[in-house]
Amino acid sequence: MENGYVILGIVALLFLSMYGYSYWSVFREKMAQKKIEEEELKRREIRRERRLKNQALIDAKVNAFNKRKEEIRQELQMLKKSASLNEQQKVS
Repeated sequence: MENGYVILGIVALLFLSMYGYSYWSVFREKMAQKKIEEEELKRREIRRERRLKNQALIDAKVNAFNKRKEEIRQELQMLKKSASLNEQQKVS
């Protein structure tokens, strides 16, 4: 009877090892897929951060350009006013 339990244990161990061996490939595939997804997520995050940084640089340049454009416009208005005042003084 003792040998029967030993044989039953060996058969059970055989079936468990066959199940583990067959499931191992599925487990590896899931882990590889998970790793690929994590890497893709990291790449997307890096790309998003790079785009945000580039957009911030573009915004800074546009703001500086608009500020300088406004300064030039104000200077031109001042020159026009002074030119018109000079003409009025010459006429008087």
